[in-house]
Amino acid sequence: MGHHHPPAMFLADALGLDFLNSVATPVDTPVEWLDDGDGLLSWLAQAKLVPAHALEELRSKAMPGQLDSVAAQARSLREWFRGFVNDRKGRPLTADALDDLLPLNRMLERDEEFDQIAARGDGAASGLMVLRSRRWRSPDSLLLPIAQAMAAFVCEEDFTHVKACEGPACTLMFADHTRGHGRRWCSMAICGNRAKQAAHRNRLKLQSKASV
Repeated sequence: MGHHHPPAMFLADALGLDFLNSVATPVDTPVEWLDDGDGLLSWLAQAKLVPAHALEELRSKAMPGQLDSVAAQARSLREWFRGFVNDRKGRPLTADALDDLLPLNRMLERDEEFDQIAARGDGAASGLMVLRSRRWRSPDSLLLPIAQAMAAFVCEEDFTHVKACEGPACTLMFADHTRGHGRRWCSMAICGNRAKQAAHRNRLKLQSKASV
């Protein structure tokens, strides 16, 4: 069940890529965070893409198997998007990609968002602001904020700096926002340290061979 998983990983510096990283091999064992409806709800809560009250309401209203079905749709959407990103990472994204983004635009068309005027703070004297809300009519609507995150990633990120972690077994991707765009690892704590340790072991091996 999804709720037995370790916490989801948000290392990509872009939520659209974090969605791709919802299945990953960060150490040695593959982890699928969207393996069922519970996993999907848990990932969406950790990503802060859906309000807690909406998740609970959809959980209580869902028919048996309905959330598992939406999780399966999310996995299909993710793997389609992985192909799109893998084909184009490392170079600028241009308008000729529009035809290939048709499935994402079709999903975005389903959205039921609306604006409301709300208080900017807690007190009666606080100012007013426009707050964007969404009607969460069915479990299928859980895919819409994911689609928005993917669309934002496509339009706002420089694909030239979209990279895959260099860890030999790692499948995580990230947007390299470092100053010199020299980021190589999903995380220094995970793959960066493992690479340092492997390099250290190799140096020791070479030194021991040289001294024989």
